[in-house]
Amino acid sequence: MAEPFKNLINPATARHAALHLRRHWRGFDAPRFEALVSEGLDALEFKARALRWADALQATLPDDFDRACGLIEAALAPPLAIDADGEPVGLQGALHPEGIAGWALWGTGEWVARQGQAQPERALQCLHAITQRFTGEFAIRPFIHQQPEAVWPVLQRWTRDPSAHVRRLASEGSRPRLPWGLRLQALVIDPSPTLPLLRALQDDPSAYVRRSVANHLNDIAKDHPGLVAEWVREHRARAGAQREALLRHASRGLIKAGHAPTLAAWGLSQGLQGEATLAIAPARVAVGGAVALQATLRSNARAPQTLVVDYAVHHVKANGASAPKVFKGWKLELAPGEVRALQKSHSLREVTTRRLYPGRHAVDLLVNGVAVASAAFELTA
Repeated sequence: MAEPFKNLINPATARHAALHLRRHWRGFDAPRFEALVSEGLDALEFKARALRWADALQATLPDDFDRACGLIEAALAPPLAIDADGEPVGLQGALHPEGIAGWALWGTGEWVARQGQAQPERALQCLHAITQRFTGEFAIRPFIHQQPEAVWPVLQRWTRDPSAHVRRLASEGSRPRLPWGLRLQALVIDPSPTLPLLRALQDDPSAYVRRSVANHLNDIAKDHPGLVAEWVREHRARAGAQREALLRHASRGLIKAGHAPTLAAWGLSQGLQGEATLAIAPARVAVGGAVALQATLRSNARAPQTLVVDYAVHHVKANGASAPKVFKGWKLELAPGEVRALQKSHSLREVTTRRLYPGRHAVDLLVNGVAVASAAFELTA
């Protein structure tokens, strides 16, 4: 069995960090820090461990925030490298011999967010250093929430920073709905403050940065689909391959949902010109099994058709009602008169985000967001 992810924050991590902090301040109480981090750690989940780490720093670092930030910055490992494709080269949880890096810095960033609200400029300077060894995306969000007027000019400046880690933070840290992070409800309502950042970063030379921009736009699409559809329409003009890939990733949720303006922006507004069938086997299957989907598309058009083919499974809920979930299928070019057979296995194993209940499950075949054929299977306990 794989080691639980939460164990990346452990007593050895605390001992390693304490060693490097003490190297730069002989007064640092390393035994106390290690004890505060380690007590009852086995019972804590990942984020709780990071918060425990922040508690331990609060109890052992100097009261003077500027001095404490200087100590942390001095104890950091060199910045993580970026490879030729613009991707970070990390330690994968290993302890860096030259200083603190990796998951130990999640809790360190939480300490900065707690203690630095009275000195946001100094706090952001510390996060600028931390994000080059881990990420500051969680720690910067309380500053955006509480002091946006102090943060936005800094983020705009960071879009031109030499470090890809810092440029990524400008996008990732300001996402409205960052997983594991504080939801920035003001940006959920009105994402316009982040749009200049995304515009500056969408052609960044680093794939690491561009992927963050795509995920940021996908966040916005959940609340403002029309804005993202218009963004795609505007920014596809004269787009190179990298921007095209970013925009497609950014609009993936809207394409799956059949959002008409987004489909139109991608030239997919026209439905299938032809016929479609869908068959499912077996007709009866137990939770934990799988069904085979067999679709056939037949073109009666005189020109090629660019098609995005997905499928929606109407999952039965605990109360007997059903709710559709769209799964990614195929993107294809259907030639005039062509008959294309498509096959896919659909797993019915339960996952942490989806509980399966017995009952009749309808399945819709979606072509460019429009249901063109349906079938069903019976799921048993």
